[in-house]
Amino acid sequence: MTALETAANEAIERPVWYGTRLGQAMLTLLVFVAVMTAWWLYVRVMALSPLVLPTPYAVWDSMAENTVNGLLPMHLWITLAEILLGFALGSVVGIALGMITAQSALMRAILNPYILASQAMPKLALAPIMVMWLGFGIAPKVVITALICFFPLLENTIIGLTSANPYQLELFRALTASRWQTFFKLRVPNALPVIFAGLRVAITLAVVGAVVGEYVGANRGLGALIIATQGSFDTPLMFAVLVYLTVVGIVLYKAMQLMESTFFSWRYIKRGD
Repeated sequence: MTALETAANEAIERPVWYGTRLGQAMLTLLVFVAVMTAWWLYVRVMALSPLVLPTPYAVWDSMAENTVNGLLPMHLWITLAEILLGFALGSVVGIALGMITAQSALMRAILNPYILASQAMPKLALAPIMVMWLGFGIAPKVVITALICFFPLLENTIIGLTSANPYQLELFRALTASRWQTFFKLRVPNALPVIFAGLRVAITLAVVGAVVGEYVGANRGLGALIIATQGSFDTPLMFAVLVYLTVVGIVLYKAMQLMESTFFSWRYIKRGD
């Protein structure tokens, strides 16, 4: 191989700068800076009032001030508790019902209309009813969050458990494995990646569910704080709350990814690239 061919092969194999982790992080930061700059220029050029659209600096200033004085952290812990409790409840019920339903096609046919009806009903419309039934405490927010998390986990559990490789199923039958041995040693391990995909979706939906629940009959939590800032025309603080909620959703999603890769590394499917 000539020196020219060697250099060409090395150039092909060497990743370009934007293909590395550092390069991707730099591009992400560059996009963020561009968006913030465009936002600031738009506010300045259009001479918009802070009541309509504050500048990024005004949002940052409000977020820093209300973080230091404890207002945002106080509401954050309440919303975070509702998110985690609702996510846990919805996950347990969704996965458990999915495991039961996956055992019988007849049961799936019977329960499917009721499951679809529970998801077709707008959760915001259920919030006042939940408040009347469960009071003004944390319970109605947790139930609404659980209802929103329930469906993706139920669906993913059923899909994962019913999509085992037919050749593997035939092998288990040839080895005279019992129904429960086939379920726990074949179907469940094969379903784990699909179930974790549902968990990643559900944890982000849990943020939405908690905020929706707080819109009705709540005086604490980030959702209730959004309603309060709307009434007081404190738009910078409203945007600061949205930043908090966005960060919470990203952190919880990444935590679920980390849990999957840590505890189920033998089944972990690398995403990206």
